[in-house]
Amino acid sequence: MRELSYYVAVSLDGFIADPGGGFDAFLIEGDHSSVLFEEYADALPAHAHAAMGIEPPRTRFDTVIMGWNTLAPALEAGIDSPYPHLRQIVASRRAREVAPAISLTADPLATVRSLKEEDGLGIWLCGGGELAGTLLPEIDRLILKRHPVAFGRGIPLFGNAPYAPRPFDLIRTRAFGSGVVVEEYASPAIVSADRMSH
Repeated sequence: MRELSYYVAVSLDGFIADPGGGFDAFLIEGDHSSVLFEEYADALPAHAHAAMGIEPPRTRFDTVIMGWNTLAPALEAGIDSPYPHLRQIVASRRAREVAPAISLTADPLATVRSLKEEDGLGIWLCGGGELAGTLLPEIDRLILKRHPVAFGRGIPLFGNAPYAPRPFDLIRTRAFGSGVVVEEYASPAIVSADRMSH
């Protein structure tokens, strides 16, 4: 079965963006960028691939799901299809004008459950926090790029999700000289399945 991975940058105090949705406070450069550009290159937008002269590897993800507020900055920059190498799905409660390459869903939970039944690579939950809160029951892996900055206020990792504790197992932690720590968690069911397959 395909997995849903929430791969996102987060502040020390658990915010994925500032109160206005921006993420300028996160570190762009540093030795942690090897994770971004090598291991998770499928999660880079097309303009980043073009700027670096690389092709998306298509080894980790083949689908991305995001909230409307996550897509909006790309649209404002004139980019109507930021991840053309992935199947792009945007969660929105109302009809919107989007590029033909993008599908809209008003029921992201049902959409993700359906996607998991299909064959393919992983599904990347790109953001935002409100969508992550909705999809929390279906998240299999968390890859948190924790930056050495506290926001104080902003968009929480899981939005305003209701209190419903969900355990994850810490499977890997990597600290970089930049101060960024990449924390990887998996649901106990995934960890158990991984052990049985090895």
